[in-house]
Amino acid sequence: MEPEKTSSDNQRDPASPAPVQSPVLTLLDRAIIRVGHTLSLLFFVSCLIIIFEIVARYVFNSPTFWVHETTTLLCALLFAYGGVHCMANNKHIRIGLIYDTVSAKVRRYLDILISTLLLIYALILAYAAGLVAYEALYTPWGAFRMETSGSAWDPPFPAIIKSFLFLVLALMVVQTALHLVHHIRRKVDA
Repeated sequence: MEPEKTSSDNQRDPASPAPVQSPVLTLLDRAIIRVGHTLSLLFFVSCLIIIFEIVARYVFNSPTFWVHETTTLLCALLFAYGGVHCMANNKHIRIGLIYDTVSAKVRRYLDILISTLLLIYALILAYAAGLVAYEALYTPWGAFRMETSGSAWDPPFPAIIKSFLFLVLALMVVQTALHLVHHIRRKVDA
């Protein structure tokens, strides 16, 4: 049998860390997490490609010309996506020493401040990434031409990476705006 709980059991010890809010705030966060779990399989694919290169090079003395650029593309796309995935899971960097010791009301204000600053930062980054992506996709006179790597294989991976980075940052702007609205509307228990 469990001992009967008293009203003092429901009070939080001030020395203990504050309870962490639910990491998933919006439907967008859920979608980002779901897509992230699927995309994470590309790390496994990248490892298989590297193993293929090692076997081809050292066992069959037949090195490939496409493995380095392909694995770089896959990993770059995944690292870029990692930012929105961390935000969706509420695993971004936070100074826990301060955040965990303040009241729920102060945490709410900190969340609003952090989301506002991040929104400004993400807007600036998305704008800059948009300019870079446009240059990677179009010639100075406006014709569509994807920037290529310049290697013997010459795939359009730089244009793909720059475009994907812009899309991820635009997604981060929307995600941060939704988080900001959530923090503003959030009720604080007194």
